[in-house]
Amino acid sequence: MGAIEDIYADLDVDVSEEEFREAVEQKVEQMDGLADEETAAMLIAHELEDHEVGTISDIEPGMDEVKFLAKVVSVGDLRTFERDGEDEDGRVINVEAADETGSVRLAFWDEQAASIDDGELEAGQVLRVKGRPKDGYNGLEVSVDKAEPDDDADIDIDLDGPATVESLTMGQGDVNLRGLVLDTDDTVRTFDRDDGSEGQVANFALGDETGRIRVTLWDEMADRATELEAGTAVEVVDGYVREREGDLELHVGEGGAVEDVDGEVSYEPDTTPIGDVEIDQTVDIAGVVRSTDPVRTFDRDDGSEGQVRNVRIQDDTGDIRVALWGDKADVDLAPGDEVLTADVQIEDGWQDDLEASANWRSTVLVLDDADTGGSIPASGGGETAEGGQSAGLDAFAEGESPDAGGDAGGEQAESGGAVASERVEFTGTVVQTGDPVVLDDGTETMPVETDARVRLGEEITARGQMVDGRLDAEDVL
Repeated sequence: MGAIEDIYADLDVDVSEEEFREAVEQKVEQMDGLADEETAAMLIAHELEDHEVGTISDIEPGMDEVKFLAKVVSVGDLRTFERDGEDEDGRVINVEAADETGSVRLAFWDEQAASIDDGELEAGQVLRVKGRPKDGYNGLEVSVDKAEPDDDADIDIDLDGPATVESLTMGQGDVNLRGLVLDTDDTVRTFDRDDGSEGQVANFALGDETGRIRVTLWDEMADRATELEAGTAVEVVDGYVREREGDLELHVGEGGAVEDVDGEVSYEPDTTPIGDVEIDQTVDIAGVVRSTDPVRTFDRDDGSEGQVRNVRIQDDTGDIRVALWGDKADVDLAPGDEVLTADVQIEDGWQDDLEASANWRSTVLVLDDADTGGSIPASGGGETAEGGQSAGLDAFAEGESPDAGGDAGGEQAESGGAVASERVEFTGTVVQTGDPVVLDDGTETMPVETDARVRLGEEITARGQMVDGRLDAEDVL
């Protein structure tokens, strides 16, 4: 074989030999005799290997030029716009395309846009695309220089199936997704843009039968988050997928919507047994609230005020303290509530006890309240612990209170009731003074109502009865 054939044979790109030879001839002509055919072939091979990407997921906004295959998902409408200093209007059509790894928006301009508007492109066609990628307003976008149909190529994606959380991919646009509202922001946050204008943003968590995703609402859509209630079935309309700190998020801006929908929408949390969690994991845990502490406020380094609330949650494999930070501290929780805490970070807590931290990325949902528009099973969809124990709430499904590890928790009424008939004794270290005093025995915390003077770090024993989740102490020793 000749030099050109050898160089072409070593290439791992989807270009025919005829196209390769034409590109070599053009390169020789462009260089005006400064390179022979072999040198030109090596240059072309280098350019092709630099620009050819295997899949849409390999495309990054910083690339100069990319070539790839994609199936047309939807074709937008022709839009015109005025160009500075030109009499003729510009034209553009956005096309959503995808392969098995993700989706991308293709921007076709002027003559190409006019041809598409005349019906030369339709959903289901596979295109061989060459263009320049960038980070567009609605995610990854490729400005198309050239696109040709490839009737022989096959991309196995379902254009008719409904979107699910599991099916979402980075850069995907025009997303319509049904799900169950799991958690919402109570407040809309404002921020200053680089151009001096003020923006608004709010979030809520959405779940379906395949998973869970955080939805970010921008500007005029942000107020919608304050109108949503946990357990409501909704459809996010015309969203787009972005990535934040390694996780996908569904964003909704101008032209999008969050609409209430009729019909059953289910969400099955894939929980981890509390007894199986390990430090530095990010997990979902579900259980019954065993005890709650009051909200505590503190000053941050920047001078702002924060808040935190500790609760203890138990399933039939163990129990764990959960620290609820920020707005999560205001979630209405009481002993006996069945609760899901999702995306919580497992950390080294008090006296080497493991602790779960629920921050802004976490979801805290009282399962008993999620009955307004969808279905969340109280037992969760979780894994199974050793010995065949469920990671969910089956052990408490009929209103039983969890075993508090001795008599520290007393007996609770079937409703998660406030008053215990048994005398309770609890020994622990004072980790909070004031109203109430909070004791910690290394396994659990106990809020104590008492007039006795105690010191932080002192070990005491309190005796009395449980009232509204607190030990009403008659004796403090």
